[in-house]
Amino acid sequence: MQQDTADRPSRFPLIFEILVWGLYVGLYKYAVYMESVAVPLAGGANFPYPQLILFALAATLYIIPYYRWLVPVLLRRRRYALLGIVSVLYLWWGIKVNVAVAHWLFQGVASPPLLRGFYQQGFAGAAAQVLALRNTYISLLFTDLLAFSCVAFVRYAFENEYRRRHLEKDHLALQLEQLKSQLQPHFLFNTLNSIYGLSLAGSPETPRFILLLSELMRYVLYDSGKEYIGLPEEVAFLENYFEMEQRKYPGAQIQLTTQGPTAGLQVPPLLLLPLVENSFKHGRHHFSDQASVQATLSIQPGRLHFVIENDMLPAAPAPATKRSGGIGLVNIRQRLQLYYPGAHELHLTEHAGRYRAELTLQL
Repeated sequence: MQQDTADRPSRFPLIFEILVWGLYVGLYKYAVYMESVAVPLAGGANFPYPQLILFALAATLYIIPYYRWLVPVLLRRRRYALLGIVSVLYLWWGIKVNVAVAHWLFQGVASPPLLRGFYQQGFAGAAAQVLALRNTYISLLFTDLLAFSCVAFVRYAFENEYRRRHLEKDHLALQLEQLKSQLQPHFLFNTLNSIYGLSLAGSPETPRFILLLSELMRYVLYDSGKEYIGLPEEVAFLENYFEMEQRKYPGAQIQLTTQGPTAGLQVPPLLLLPLVENSFKHGRHHFSDQASVQATLSIQPGRLHFVIENDMLPAAPAPATKRSGGIGLVNIRQRLQLYYPGAHELHLTEHAGRYRAELTLQL
């Protein structure tokens, strides 16, 4: 099976981050610095002095540790008060140091040389504030905080969602393994009881019965370890199971009919087994050759429909004989919720001495 695109981290936080750097820093802050440049503008240019775009980017680098490390780390630890205090201290001095360094670096590479005066004057003003409490970059600090806090919270929200989705997936995998391990010994217990009965009666069908059982157990122990399996293999497993039951009760009418193409379709292994076991366990064919167990598996585009019916045992006064849905039925209900949430229907009905289980899956 191909990896679901939902398993991959979303690219939206990265795209949003690039847009903030491009639109806010590359355009808005560039325009702010252009207003501070006391030199003539290049006539007719849409972006005079494009080096100021690089300068705006360099003068904003201090914000990267804030939104990529400081905010997510303290949010994950739920240290909200500490986040507020550290953010104020870091941003208050971080922007002054960063702006001073950016002005100093661009002095020697001013292009055009007319910008050198802007860089020198800016460096002198920023350096004078580094160790002082005053800060003349309040407006830029506020807009930086607003823009990149949005980036920080978008990244944090998407990381949390990605982590939550993987935890749910891991939990789902554990649940499925638990359900399959629960079903395997349940199935083995039922079939060993059947072999025991045949061996006591000295039935000549015992060797064929054991061969069928070996095929069934190979499927249960090895193939059922997969998350999904080909529908033809699941059908072959059910056909062997029906043949085994027919040999146990040769006088009863036991039949499985398959309608529609099964090639290329996949289902969870052993999904239908609890319904089949339930019908054979509680069917009247144990005591009467006139009873029957009949199942139909029909495949339509995007839809699987499985129906199995059996004659019921005579009603008994003890409530313990009522089908309350033991391990098998509880198992299939749980697996259907895990594999096909909102895409399945399971109906169990009793009418005129017949028990009917009907399952519909949207494939």
